[in-house]
This record gives sequence, structure tokens and C-alpha cells, in this order.
Amino acid sequence: MILSSMTKNGAILTAFALITTGTVALTHSLTADRIEEKEKQQLAEQLQQVLDAHHYDNQLYKDCVVITDERLGPRPDQVIYRAYKDNKPYALVMRHVTPSGYSGDINLLTAVFANGEIAGVRVTKHEETPGLGDKVEVKKSDWITLFKGQNVLSEDDSRWAVKKDGGQFDQFTGATITPRAVVGSVKQAVLFAQAEFDNLFAAPNICQGAK
Repeated sequence: MILSSMTKNGAILTAFALITTGTVALTHSLTADRIEEKEKQQLAEQLQQVLDAHHYDNQLYKDCVVITDERLGPRPDQVIYRAYKDNKPYALVMRHVTPSGYSGDINLLTAVFANGEIAGVRVTKHEETPGLGDKVEVKKSDWITLFKGQNVLSEDDSRWAVKKDGGQFDQFTGATITPRAVVGSVKQAVLFAQAEFDNLFAAPNICQGAK
């Protein structure tokens, strides 16, 4: 009697698992293309926030290298997109991260032209304090847009600090740590781009097969 009951319950559980797995697989197959297209659209929008589309004529998300370098932060495998104009290297769009935010990592996207000038900067992810550190978001203030057009002259460029530290960038009332972390990370990313621009464009493209 007990054995019969166990067999029956086992069969029910197996059938339930098979139905659930099948439903998940079917849902995934029906939505995979839509999800991929949405992700591609979001990536294109994100890239165009720091580098206007008229600055390049290749499919930016299909040309990239992956780099691990401390100037891009402590996290490995940061993606760098390469922009071409008339088949000539024109700009780099780099993902980088600083662990020095008030609440941990701040993820950034920075675009740099061939002459070292910044095309744009955006914070893509952070956990900073709402109403204080979150002013690094373009939705909350225009502070992050002030990097556009800036250049870094050297590692010792004293302008690259918040005003409280003698630099040119405003800090936020009650939240100096966050802008200080962003300024430092952008500075290092720009120095990296300036030093490695040609090498990065000479590296193999790992995004060529992107759909």
C-alpha cells in the first residue's frame, strides 16, 4: 500500500517537473529573440549617451575588446567598444568601475576621442545614497555631463579632483566621497585610453559575431 502510494506520488512529481521544465523552455524560445533585441537596443542607447551616433559609422556594439587593467578598476574583463569613422579609429567607449563609492562599486561608461578629449561620461550602476550621492546620475543632475570636452594632461593634472581637494569639479553638499570616486575613475580611464589607443584598435575584435 505504502509502496503504491510512493510510486503514485513520484509519478505526479515527475510529471509536474516535466511540465514545468517544458513550459520554461517554451517561454524562453518564444521570447529569446525579443529579449535579445531589447538588450541590443538598451546597449545602443547607453553607448549613444556618451558618444553621439554621428561620430562613427560602424556598428559599435559589434566591435570591441575585453581588457583587465587596474586603470579601469579592480574588476576583470571590462568591455571597450571601438568607434570608426571613414575606416579610421575615432573613439573608444570604455566600461570601468570604481570601488571607492560611499556604498561600494560605481560602474561607469566613458568615451574618449583619438585626441584624448572626453566625448561623454555616464554612471551606469551605483548604490549611492538617494538625494546625496545619486546626483552622479544624469537623471538627478547635470554634474556628470561636465566631463564632456575635458582632457587629462598627465597623471599629475591637479585639475582632476573635487574643489574640496583643490581641483575643478564640484562636490555635492554632504556627499564628497561619491564625486571624488567618479572623478578619480574617469581620470584613470582617460589616461588608459590615451596610452593604449592604438594598441586597443590593433587588438582582435571579439564582438564581430554579435547578432
